[in-house]
Amino acid sequence: MTLRPEEWAALMLSLKVSGVAMLLSLPVAIYVAWVLARREFPGKALLSAVVHLPLILPPVVTGYLLLLTFGRNGAVGGFLESFGIVLAFRWTGAALAAGIMGFPLMVRAIRLSIEAVDPRLEEAAATLGAGRITRFYCVTLPLIAPGILAGAVLGFAKAMGEFGATITFVANIPGQTQTLPSAIYAFLQVPGGESSAVRLVVLSLIVALGAVLISEWLARKVAQRIGQG
Repeated sequence: MTLRPEEWAALMLSLKVSGVAMLLSLPVAIYVAWVLARREFPGKALLSAVVHLPLILPPVVTGYLLLLTFGRNGAVGGFLESFGIVLAFRWTGAALAAGIMGFPLMVRAIRLSIEAVDPRLEEAAATLGAGRITRFYCVTLPLIAPGILAGAVLGFAKAMGEFGATITFVANIPGQTQTLPSAIYAFLQVPGGESSAVRLVVLSLIVALGAVLISEWLARKVAQRIGQG
């Protein structure tokens, strides 16, 4: 399957945007999932609702809110621009939009994994003198590793398929912000673009399937190491 330069550009940009979105969101998702799973505090239900809000809102609304907040005239966007950081209509903005849309899925998968860990294991480590951070890294983190992998794959897959929020926040600029979904949409709008759209659809399926297979393989490896430990 031979790809045209613009198709390669859309593929590589999608992989970059999805990878950056997943890597930057993952540490925050782990922390938020741990807080929701292990802590009780006023406003916990509100925090959970805010975290899952991108799943409920139309993606276009999320993209518009990002534009209002991180655009050059937005409060946060104007502040960042004073440091030379521009997100609107940039690939970095696409990564931000994709990360926000995939964040709830990551948190949900990791939270379920944390809730499945018996708290008595952490309490036993505490009786041996392990601090909170030590307990998390030495006891909890290894046990929730499969959940973290699942969350990372979900976040990556959601980022690869994100369209509404991305096109609203960063538009559809070939070579700059045009990801695979945006490119497929663009090709479908012009006569004779169906063949390019089909090739990109096939590529999307291959990437998504490959990510899932790699995740399953890594999850088995992690489970084997935990079992041997």
